[in-house]
Amino acid sequence: MSASTKTHAQPRVMRKNLFVLAALGVALAACNKEPAPDAAGTASTATAAAVAAPPPAVSEAVAAMSADQLRESASTALREQRLYAPAGNNAMEYYLALRDKAPSDPAVASALTDLMPYALIATEQSIQREDFVEAQRLYALMEKTDYEAPALPRLKKTIADAQSAVATRAEQDKLKTEEDAKRQADLEKQRAAQQQTAQQQAAQQLAQQQAAQQEADRKAAAERDAAAQRETAQKPAAPAPQQQAAATAAAPSRAASSSAGGLKAVSTPAPRYPAEAARRQQSGEVQVEITVGTDGSVTSARVVDANPPRIFDREALAAVKRWKFEPLDAPVTTRRTINFRPGSGAGGAP
Repeated sequence: MSASTKTHAQPRVMRKNLFVLAALGVALAACNKEPAPDAAGTASTATAAAVAAPPPAVSEAVAAMSADQLRESASTALREQRLYAPAGNNAMEYYLALRDKAPSDPAVASALTDLMPYALIATEQSIQREDFVEAQRLYALMEKTDYEAPALPRLKKTIADAQSAVATRAEQDKLKTEEDAKRQADLEKQRAAQQQTAQQQAAQQLAQQQAAQQEADRKAAAERDAAAQRETAQKPAAPAPQQQAAATAAAPSRAASSSAGGLKAVSTPAPRYPAEAARRQQSGEVQVEITVGTDGSVTSARVVDANPPRIFDREALAAVKRWKFEPLDAPVTTRRTINFRPGSGAGGAP
């Protein structure tokens, strides 16, 4: 052996000897130490398992899903108030897996940003319950969502400190097996109750923006209906025969044109005149494209052109969707123009 080889071998031998001495010292200390009670040993084992590294933030089953499956599952989890729990079936995991597949999707990033505060609260609650397995899982979700989040260092230290405190207490406490089992059962109930309440509150907050828009739409529809009812109540009874006569006179024209394109109309109720347009004596027309199925019903309808825009669209579409034609051998797509004139209601060739 050369001098150089000896020089490099000596430190390895010394380190090996030191390792052997250290191992002997630990073995002697273990022999001289009194055995710990069974309950304390059980608690220490549970604490060691809690300190172990948590599983990946996104489970393999979730990561294997397609982007469409993830998007649908995330929406369902939000509706069912599963924001961050249970593991493997919550909105955060689905959105994280979806972000891996579609990193540039702004909706996914926005959803994860909205969910972060609720995951933080749940993590702190898990630490208070000394449920470190759940705390580590939630921490992993937050870390994958934004590894630069300001709260992560503090949260990581809090988990470590709490684990150390529990480990120390576990060495000192003498707990019976029955007490451990009862405590675990209570822990599960407490976790389920807290997470259910927290997720319900969080889901309500997340849904406020959408609910506000829906409420505004409902109020607008109610106001339109109320205005129409007031307008109907205020109309004199005399013009009714004139309107009936106009409708009767227009019927032959509609019947004559109904056979165009192989379509024969059975029922083509006229659209309701919008209350606001009636008050302003506003006229207009809407061109719609409809598809009539083999059973004679309108299977789809869309506005092709409208003058003025968006004033009569809703009522025109609502009317044509109620039209009925004689059965056909094959679906037919055609366009029709519906005219709106003050005082004469609405009309047009079906």
